[in-house]
Amino acid sequence: MKVAEKIAKTIKRMKEGTAFGYAQLKIEPDQFSAAAKALERLVVKEIIRRVSKGKFYKPRQSVFGELRPPEDEVLKLYLYSQNKRIAYITGTALYNRMGLTTQVPKTIKVASRDKRISVNSGSIQARPAKSYVDVTDDNFYLLELLDALKDFSNIPDLDKKMGINYLKGRLSRLSKKEKSQIIRYALQYPPRVRALLGALLSDVGLSRDVEALKDSLNPLTIYRLGIDEKWLGNVSKWHIV
Repeated sequence: MKVAEKIAKTIKRMKEGTAFGYAQLKIEPDQFSAAAKALERLVVKEIIRRVSKGKFYKPRQSVFGELRPPEDEVLKLYLYSQNKRIAYITGTALYNRMGLTTQVPKTIKVASRDKRISVNSGSIQARPAKSYVDVTDDNFYLLELLDALKDFSNIPDLDKKMGINYLKGRLSRLSKKEKSQIIRYALQYPPRVRALLGALLSDVGLSRDVEALKDSLNPLTIYRLGIDEKWLGNVSKWHIV
C-alpha cells in the first residue's frame, strides 16, 4: 500500500477532533518525505488542519461550524515524542486544575528536561519551562506536586491554608514507593522545595524517611513562605516562616 493511501485510511478511521502527528500515523523515517506531501494534499483539500510543523488535527463539524479539538488534545502532541512522555503542563494552568487558583492563564507553561517546547496555534499559547528531572508517564504527577511546592509563594490568589491542606492530602495518598520517588526527585529542586516537602511529609507521618531532605539543607537558611505554624505544625523545625 502506498504511503498516501495508508495515511488517508488511517485519518478516515480517526474520530473528528483528533489531533495527531507522524508518530500516530506510524510513519517510518524513510517515508517522511512522501508522508509530508500526502499530508499537504489533505490540508489543501481541508480534510485535515495543520496545528504546526508535523502536527495536525481532523476538524469536527457542528451546527456552529467547524470546531478545533480541545486544548488538551492538541497539547498532547507536544507532551510526547515517539509515543513517550517528555513534558507536562505546569505553572498557573496546572495550579488551576489542582484547585489552588481560580486564575486561567493566557499562556501555558510546558516543562521538559531537554526540550524547549513553545506553541503558537490559534488560542493555544505555550512557552517552555524547566523540568528538574527526566519526565515520564510514571513520574510527571510527582513533578507537578513538586512544582506546586516550588511556586507555593507565587501561586495567584492562593489560600495558603487551603493549599497546605491540599498538598498534605495528596502526599498522604502516595504509596511508599511514590514517597521515596518524590523525595529523590526533590533533591534536584531548590532548597525551599526540599524544606517544604520535608515539613509536609513529616506532618503526614514520614519523619524517618525525610533525613535525606534535612541533610541537604543549610541549617542557617530561613525559608520565607508565609506559612503559619497552625497550618503545618513543624515548619519551624524546617526553618520555614
